[in-house]
Amino acid sequence: METDVLIAEPMPFTYEQHWGLQAQPFENVPDPRFYVPSVKHEEARQRILYGIQARKGAVMLTGEVGSGKTLLSRALILNLPRSKYDVALLANPSLPVKQFLGEILYQFGLPVGDSKAVQLRRLNEHLLSNARQGLDTVLVIDEAQTILEDRIFDEVRLLMNYQMNDRFLLTLVLLGQPELRERVARIPQLMQRIAVRYHLERFDVEETQTYIQGRLAAAGRTRRLFTADAVEAIYRHTGGVCRLINALCDLCLFSGAQGKVDHIDRTLVLHVADPR
Repeated sequence: METDVLIAEPMPFTYEQHWGLQAQPFENVPDPRFYVPSVKHEEARQRILYGIQARKGAVMLTGEVGSGKTLLSRALILNLPRSKYDVALLANPSLPVKQFLGEILYQFGLPVGDSKAVQLRRLNEHLLSNARQGLDTVLVIDEAQTILEDRIFDEVRLLMNYQMNDRFLLTLVLLGQPELRERVARIPQLMQRIAVRYHLERFDVEETQTYIQGRLAAAGRTRRLFTADAVEAIYRHTGGVCRLINALCDLCLFSGAQGKVDHIDRTLVLHVADPR
């Protein structure tokens, strides 16, 4: 009688133990634990925070793909006390006009159905209720450059009309790639409402070093792991873009652990970056 033989699958290789890490430090997901307060990111965060705390109405942060906008925004949102702020996040705003307002209501935990007029009234009542309870309402729209139609931007602008006693009932935070500025500029009424703007530039080589070490420290590694010439090579290959830095550093850690080395040098970085 034949019996089935179960073959255990090999455990996937991970490098945390080799490097003395508590987690993988360069995952390309917006985990606030790994937010590194670089000079550029902190200036951006402080400007956004000022726009929210001072109830400026609308704030816009732009940056190249992979510059760390999303992680920065998640770290900021996480640190807004829920006793003072009601925050909704639209992570995927590329929706048809008819669904866009409903998605805003959904993210605020409000019923979505009914006509547009009813939805707007429901949102207005929510904003007023928050204001009476001492709560500031914040709407964060990530990847705002993917909004499908310019008339949706105009709908967003109309949300700025919700005011009480000369204060905005809603603070709008727009995050997006550089083309967001061009799209917003086509709607002067919205552009004029944006009180705080900031464009997030790429890292220089020193900021790249600080970023790498900061993420390693967040994962439990305080001693230096990447040599200075390794960091220089990483900067040259990534142009100081956070997402590309993460991807290259992660592969370096993987390759270094497989080779049982005790540090990452320029030779290893060049091999990983261009393995031909």
